[in-house]
Amino acid sequence: MRCMSSDNSPGADNQQETESPAWDVDPMWIAGFVDGEGCFSISIHRNPYVKLTRGWQVQACFQVTQHQTNRHALDALRAHFGCGRVVAKGPRSSVLTFTVWTLRERDEIIVPFFETHELMVKRGDFMRFASIVRSMRRKEHLSPAGFERVVRLAYAMNANGKQRARPLQEVLGGSSETARQAPSVRAVKVQSDPHGDMGSQAEMI
Repeated sequence: MRCMSSDNSPGADNQQETESPAWDVDPMWIAGFVDGEGCFSISIHRNPYVKLTRGWQVQACFQVTQHQTNRHALDALRAHFGCGRVVAKGPRSSVLTFTVWTLRERDEIIVPFFETHELMVKRGDFMRFASIVRSMRRKEHLSPAGFERVVRLAYAMNANGKQRARPLQEVLGGSSETARQAPSVRAVKVQSDPHGDMGSQAEMI
């Protein structure tokens, strides 16, 4: 990874609203970096204004986290993909995240990149993430059957040993007969951990 040129001040504190430096980045370096430091996550939370899915909102996010001393690596990702933002994780945090939130950019830029440059550790999580993102782009998650499919895919992603606040059955909430007959699944946080195992699943209880 080489910095080709930069017109920005190193101390700029504009949360990447201005143009990033031009970086010469090997796509395979990006794949390896994201395999170790990236996160493909699906959040499912209550939103009373979302009527079609009975008050549940589904959001997908791709992000990579680094200490602020390694900001150049996150800037390189943003420059390569041409989307996303680099921001602090919190008001006083020394940790930065490169985050791509918009559905179009995830579908048209992030997913195709990692389909071409395959991950190793996070391949399973990425494949589920890609399927969910494309379903959401087609608005399939707004139908009962599509919502159930997306939720089940999300709950099959890397558990990282952390528990969700809500079990699968509560989220599905009678969306189908199969939801009522499904085996119990321990509540998990649906996300890919930077050091997660690609084969891990939601733990059955």
